[in-house]
Amino acid sequence: MEFKISKEFFEQIESLIQENKAQELETLLQDVHFADIAEIMNDLQDEQAIYIFNLLDSEKTAEILLELDEEVREAILRTLSAKEIAEELDELDTDDAADIIAELPQKKKAEVISELEDVEHAKDIVDLLRYDENTAGGIMAKELVKVNENWNVLTCVKEMRLQAENVTRVHSIYVVDDEDRLKGRLSLKDLLTTSTKTQISEVFIKKVDYVKVDTKDVEVARIMQKYDLEAIPVVDELGRLVGRITIDDIVDIIKEEADKDYQLAAGISQDVEADDSILELTKARLPWLVLALFGGFISVRVLGIFEPAMANHPTLFLFTPLIAAMGGNVGVQSSAIIVQGLANNTITGSIINRLIKEFSLSLMNGAFLSGILILVSHFVFGFEYTIGITVSIALLSVIIFASLIGTFIPIILDKYGVDPALATGPFITTSNDIMGILIYFTIAKAILGF
Repeated sequence: MEFKISKEFFEQIESLIQENKAQELETLLQDVHFADIAEIMNDLQDEQAIYIFNLLDSEKTAEILLELDEEVREAILRTLSAKEIAEELDELDTDDAADIIAELPQKKKAEVISELEDVEHAKDIVDLLRYDENTAGGIMAKELVKVNENWNVLTCVKEMRLQAENVTRVHSIYVVDDEDRLKGRLSLKDLLTTSTKTQISEVFIKKVDYVKVDTKDVEVARIMQKYDLEAIPVVDELGRLVGRITIDDIVDIIKEEADKDYQLAAGISQDVEADDSILELTKARLPWLVLALFGGFISVRVLGIFEPAMANHPTLFLFTPLIAAMGGNVGVQSSAIIVQGLANNTITGSIINRLIKEFSLSLMNGAFLSGILILVSHFVFGFEYTIGITVSIALLSVIIFASLIGTFIPIILDKYGVDPALATGPFITTSNDIMGILIYFTIAKAILGF
């Protein structure tokens, strides 16, 4: 059951810190999960967070470090010596330890690594640091259980007991050859029900999903999500088993990718959070706002071209926001569905077939909405049928255009390696506003003859 951090609990912690009642505070936090402690520390002032961190034992603080906001973690790490940081990292798996070391200044990195007591642990961390953080190599952990295909079951069990001491959770048992090349996986059930003298080569499962060290992290996430994997082995260029990726790391990647796409869709060009500085938030938001502003200038210019039409038929101006809004909404709907399909790898077939399907859908929706517009504009607002028909035809055309653009743009962006989430934000809305107004008045001019 999730622990709820109440306002009273939080205020009690602040009070104990201010009164310097360390023992009482330690007792209060004794049974609180490290993730909840990290959540509390994120909401405290840096000095208060450091106070709590120094109060707890390294087995707990090491896990807390992973859950802290980057700014809070940085503030805490600045107060620790290289030896103290190394003591924290000795409690963590290699992938988590490598993530924290990667955030340190270059000089501090070397000092911390030299202070690590476990030489093998240090070597594994250094090995992980050479991989790009957005690849399988950058997110994998070195801790795993592997057995040689030439061992018998008895030897296998003995070796597994030794290896499991360094593994927090055993998801899979991997089988390798004498060159450490991945050959398959071993079922725990088969291991328990097979004679101790049987060779592993006779019982292991040869089919095993794996990724290479240079596979992008989002692709790893897609594979694990598709096949419902709790862990997946990682091999190098020669097919040698070098690590494994577990589901907890993948959940973080999926969340980060979703946050990034959501921000891109909202017109935020950088990864920011609500607590970031005003300057960072401004830099993230301003580029797309400038684009929207220039898009607005173009819309004004288009309206200026058709100023005589509005002078002769002022009623047309009243429908301008409706046309622009519908075009933007339809475009965002279409692009959002395509972006989701691209992310889930469910977009199949040719672009032409996809556009034909979207055209048919938008034609049906547009015809229905146009019919409503004619009825409402005449019977509710009392506008002339000619105006209602003109606006309805324009609305149908704009819906079809916006739908096709909302489908086409994300697919093209994805094809050329650009994040298609860009197409669900101000980019698609602004372009549809401009083209919607242009289509609207062009059709009005053709029908009404001004």
